[in-house]
Formats: sequence, C-alpha cells, structure tokens
Amino acid sequence: MEQVNSALLTDLYQLSMVQAYLVNGQTEDAVFEFFVRKLPANRNFYLAAGLEQALDYLEGDHFSAEDIDWLRETGRFNETLLDYLREFRFTGEVHAMAEGTVFFENEPILRVTAPLPMAQLVESRLINILHYQSLIATKAARQVLQAGDKTLVDFGMRRAHGADAGLMAARASYIAGFAGTATVLAGKRYGVPIFGTMAHSFVQAFDDEVAAFEAFARARPDNLVLLIETYDTEAAARKIVRLAPVLAGQGISISAVRIDSGDLVELARRVRCIFDDGGLIDVKIFVSGGLDEYKLAEISRAQVAIDGFGIGTSLTTSSDLPALDCAYKLQEYAGIPRRKRSTGKATLPGRKQVWRRFDEKGRMDEDILTIEGDRQSGVALIECMMRDGRRVAKTPSLVEIRERCGKSVAQLPDGLRRLDKASDYPVQTAPGLQALVAQVDDRQRGNDKEE
Repeated sequence: MEQVNSALLTDLYQLSMVQAYLVNGQTEDAVFEFFVRKLPANRNFYLAAGLEQALDYLEGDHFSAEDIDWLRETGRFNETLLDYLREFRFTGEVHAMAEGTVFFENEPILRVTAPLPMAQLVESRLINILHYQSLIATKAARQVLQAGDKTLVDFGMRRAHGADAGLMAARASYIAGFAGTATVLAGKRYGVPIFGTMAHSFVQAFDDEVAAFEAFARARPDNLVLLIETYDTEAAARKIVRLAPVLAGQGISISAVRIDSGDLVELARRVRCIFDDGGLIDVKIFVSGGLDEYKLAEISRAQVAIDGFGIGTSLTTSSDLPALDCAYKLQEYAGIPRRKRSTGKATLPGRKQVWRRFDEKGRMDEDILTIEGDRQSGVALIECMMRDGRRVAKTPSLVEIRERCGKSVAQLPDGLRRLDKASDYPVQTAPGLQALVAQVDDRQRGNDKEE
C-alpha cells in the first residue's frame, strides 16, 4: 500500500529551495504563518481545524533510506541536501489557535518558528492538512447552524476526493457539531460515533419489500433504521405500520426510517401522518439526498417533522466553496521582520497575536491583530503548542475540541450565523503592527534604491 504520509508528499520547489538555503548558509530562524486572506461572499467566518494532525505530522516527519535513495537517483539534488534530509527531524516551535476556534481573514491560525530550511520544508503538507479540515469544519458549522437541534450525520466519504479527505471530513464535521459519521475508520481512529442505515440494493435484492425489512431487522436489530423510498414511499410507510408490531413481538423496535429522494418535505409530512395515525409516534424520520445548508434552511422554515439529516457530497467537497484563499508565508527571518507586497497578496510582517473582545452578552465584538508582546484587552487566541519539536501540553480529546468549537460558534454575533453575507466582523490592525508594516516598507524601499 502506498505510504500517503511519506515525507516526499511535498512540492518539488520546497526541496529545491532547501538545497539553495543550505548552499547559501541561510539556516537562521525563520517565522512562517498560516492564514486565510479573504472572506468570500458566501462565508461570514472560518473554523480552525486540523491542528492535531499538523502536530502529528511535524513530530513524525522524516525521510526514509528509500526516500533518500530515490531522490539521489533523480539526479536533481546534491549530497548536501541528501545528508540534511537523512537526519531531518522537526525541532522548531509551533504557536496556534486551538482547534475549533472561529477566525477571520488575515488572522494566523498557526505559526512555525524554526531554522529556515526546516520551516520551509514543512509548508506544503501543513497547508494540505490545515486547509482541508478548516474548509470542511466551516462548511459543517454552517449546516449545524441551519439544522438547529436536528441530528446531522456525515454520509460523504464515498464522494470525497480521496481516502484521506473522507476520513478528515468525518473528524472535522464532528468537531463542528455533527452527531457522527458513516465512515467506520473514523470511529476506530478518532472515536467519532458511527451511524448507518441500509442501501436500496438491499431492498432490491428481495422480491418483497417487507421481506427485506424483516431480514434486515433480524440481522441488525439495534438502532434499526429502514430505507422506505426504493419504490413507493407512502406505501412503504404503511407497510412499516403493519410490520412494527410483528417486530415488537420479537423484541425489535424500529428507531427511524430514511427517505433519500423526492420532495423530502412533503414526503416527510405524509409519512409522519401515516406513522402518527398508526401509533408509531416514536419512529423518527431521517432524510438524505443532495442536502446542503441552503436546503436545510428551507426545510427548517417549512417546520416539518424531520428528525435528522444525512449530508454527503456538499459536505466533503464543500461544494459552494471548494477551496480557501490560504497561505503560509515568511514573516520574519534572522530576527528581521519580512513582508510580501504583491498586489492583492500583501502580508503583514512579524510574529502576531490575535486578541478577541466580547460584548456584555458574551458575543464576539471585535478582534485586534497585533505583534506578539503587544498586550491588548480581551482574550489572546494564539498559544504555544510545540517546543523543540514536541507538544507542550496534553492532547485534547475530540470531545473537548468539539465542546470548544460549540462554545466558539455560540459566541458569533447573530448576523454572522446567517447564510447571507453579513457586515464584515471587525478585525482591527493595532498601531504597533501598522508601525511595523511602515518600518518594513521603508527598509525595503531603501534596499530597492541601493540596487
């Protein structure tokens, strides 16, 4: 099986730059920060996720003897680089926002401080990890906000863009408030609760729909959920009413039914009436099929008795926003603040901190983006997570991360909880950071004139 987490899972230019740094003797400490540039029209906030996998990667990243041999065979690299990679272990510092924290544009959610070749080498994989989970956690949080107190389950692994994406989506969506996932490995690896119903193929494999329901119930009686729209949804609901007492006599209760196509609102309304009239008031209705936060909002407005939702493709592909405009940029080298001034992609120099202020109701009021050490009122969001290449604190459980996320989302102002674009949340640039920008620009202009 291909080793997905190989140190070779990087971009060629990272290796090329590291070789050049080593040849030029540029090995002093560098500071890189990961952040998202802009909030698009269809997002009012972001959620930080993926930190634990990022720290796992940094603690374990190394090049195998086979990797080194293959790199040598390419003929692209000198022995100086190969010797460096052979002994490579991450020994730097990491400062970051805790997973599950709401963040906004230009706010760094992770900072790496390490010798320049080392900090450069880990860029591609860190972006890969942090970008995807933050993307999916944000998408999931929007869906949780629209679903209210309804149960949400991740059904999206089969259409995720690869195995790693399907697994990470299960984790990220659980952090954001989903009840669990259909992805079994996420249960084993992360302890995410796993859920499952049945497929249409099971029903079709029997000549009689009721026979299919009975066979499945006997084989899988716990938390029994039956799929009822393979043929005729209302007819199947009536069959369930007749079947329920038969199964009850065998000690089996039907927990819920699932509807996966058609007019979900109208079908759910009709099925609820059939069940209530037939005395199945405790049997829940679970729906799936092409759902996203916009459809969840429509269903919520319809006030139909749907108890839960299975969310697939829209979640694991973040279909309305499949990528974040994120970056991992050099902000300091050899003790000197640095900044990129490219049009539309300018960065803010130096090591930064984000201070969050709250109003009298405990809702987010404004953020202050400033340089590290410039104390402001509020709560500092960026903490030391790793020193000398090792974690400095106990790894939080996934439940603890989920609880933190729930608290952070609950602190959003009402306007930011909506799907439509709200007024931008205020992120102020502190005078100290503004002064540093001017200082760096003055120095750069001076260097430009000398040239």
